[in-house]
Amino acid sequence: MTDFATARHNMVYSQIAPNQVTDMRVLKAMREVPRELFLPASKQAGAYIDRDIKLDDAGPGGEGRYMMEPRVLARLLQAAAIGTEDAVLDVGCGTGYSSAVIGQLAASVISLEMEEDLAESANSLLSEHGSDNVVVVTGELAEGYEEEAPYDVIVLEGAVEQVPDALFAQLKDGGRLVAVIRERGVGHATLYSRAGEGVSGRVIFDAGSKRLPGFERKKDFVF
Repeated sequence: MTDFATARHNMVYSQIAPNQVTDMRVLKAMREVPRELFLPASKQAGAYIDRDIKLDDAGPGGEGRYMMEPRVLARLLQAAAIGTEDAVLDVGCGTGYSSAVIGQLAASVISLEMEEDLAESANSLLSEHGSDNVVVVTGELAEGYEEEAPYDVIVLEGAVEQVPDALFAQLKDGGRLVAVIRERGVGHATLYSRAGEGVSGRVIFDAGSKRLPGFERKKDFVF
């Protein structure tokens, strides 16, 4: 039987901390949330390998949906600098693991998922975990969740081609958005910050995260 507690400890101190994650609150959250709880039984044994883990095979485009690898998630959350009073929108939460981790850092989390089956799993598993400051909602990922906006932080749980204006519009003044932007097959983890009506972004590290559907660039029409 897998010793999940030891595997989780090793994940934090052998994979995450050596990869430029120094925020003790992020490390503590990753150490306390059981990643295996949010995976199908058949995949729990590999819960603490540093990789994206496939959650289903029914995603748009046939690619399925993935749980983001721990190292990338931890670095994104560190960059987002989530405070204890912050409201966070977690876009593409899958089965809810990322939202459970964010819930350890923030005051409240809106956990947005577009696939009904994943949303139902997330709701059940987050309740089992005791994440009582997380609310699961369903909707198109690229549209965000305007009903509870504005947010201090928005996190995108996968690689996207672009961040739509609808998400930037749901940030508070001074708010942050973190996402992996995929260009020509290369992923760049990027931190965006809003100041007044303007948004600026900077690349913080490279990441090979799996695609989050619904954020594709529109193809230019060629005569």
